Amino acid sequence: MNGLRLIEDFLNTVDERTFSRHGQAHVAGERLTSPQALADWLTSHELIATATAMRPADLTATTALRTALRQAIAGNISATTALADHPMRLVADPTSGLRITARSGLPWLDVIVETVATSAARGDWKRLKLCAAPDCRWAFYDTSRNGRGRWCDMEVCGNRHKTRTYRERHLRHVGGKPDNNDRGVVQVRDAVAGGLDPS
Repeated sequence: MNGLRLIEDFLNTVDERTFSRHGQAHVAGERLTSPQALADWLTSHELIATATAMRPADLTATTALRTALRQAIAGNISATTALADHPMRLVADPTSGLRITARSGLPWLDVIVETVATSAARGDWKRLKLCAAPDCRWAFYDTSRNGRGRWCDMEVCGNRHKTRTYRERHLRHVGGKPDNNDRGVVQVRDAVAGGLDPS
């Protein structure tokens, strides 16, 4: 697995989703619950050999980087700050160019750090985001043309936001004077209720 898809999967090893959909509540959870769980995830993403044993310190370092990167894409800190504990340098590559190299002593973290740093240099990093829904916060790569996507899935979180906004406008109308966005809907509804032709 290459590029920001790897980072996206890494950031989503912690699941903060708590919303309900189709009558079922989503339960938030943590995938990296133990050194063995970390080893299983890293193996499935081809970041370590199958027989590699993980230590508690490896798990702590990995989840600390994940937390920092999630804070970065949420806009709470910069990517530079998120990577501050992971020194990098430029080295020559076989094509006579230069590449970013990390040397943390943990090879899988080096891959993640190098991927983030390279994507930031290319300008791709800004498209990795956390869903704007406060009960979701799923990491996703924004593929919208203008780079202003807010939702991990427009059909799920985008529609939930639209529904919530509509209900809030409706409640404002019930409690008082309707806002401008509601006037047309209210006029049609009242005309139909009165047996009149709204045209």
